[in-house]
Amino acid sequence: MIEDRLTKCLDDYPDFPKKGILFKDILPVLQDVELFKELSNKLSKIDMVLGAEALIGIDARGFIFGAAVALLSGKPFLTARKQGKLPGELICSSYDLEYGQDTLCLQKKAIQRYSSFCIIDDLLATGGTASAVESLLIDQRKSVTGLCVIVELTGLLGRSKMKCEVASELKYD
Repeated sequence: MIEDRLTKCLDDYPDFPKKGILFKDILPVLQDVELFKELSNKLSKIDMVLGAEALIGIDARGFIFGAAVALLSGKPFLTARKQGKLPGELICSSYDLEYGQDTLCLQKKAIQRYSSFCIIDDLLATGGTASAVESLLIDQRKSVTGLCVIVELTGLLGRSKMKCEVASELKYD
């Protein structure tokens, strides 16, 4: 079962990036080629992905999973990047993290081509990152078919910040 394999694959790092945070490292999934392939194939077939015109991966691990899902689903892939990393006219949104604040940006020209998007990231914690991207899209009169994540930390209530549906492969309290 994919959930059991994911659970065994994840690494925990207490007190990273600051004291009191338990960091769930999903990068070991990339070292298990069969798990990565199975996970990418499964995500590429869910309704929120299939119903979107394009996919947006969130900086940085969302790029990895989002690009794989985009390739397998035949969808265009865009990126939501941290401030200062994208050229051109941008739309940006600041958000709170468990351990600080950050800003994400989208290229205005890139999103103009599409009307509906599925957001993809590795992990949903407090929901600040994903809800920032969702708000940027909604402010531009775009629809969001859903948020697709690999891991959801349910105890941090990130799902409650989202207006769209959330799909997660593995849930932790």
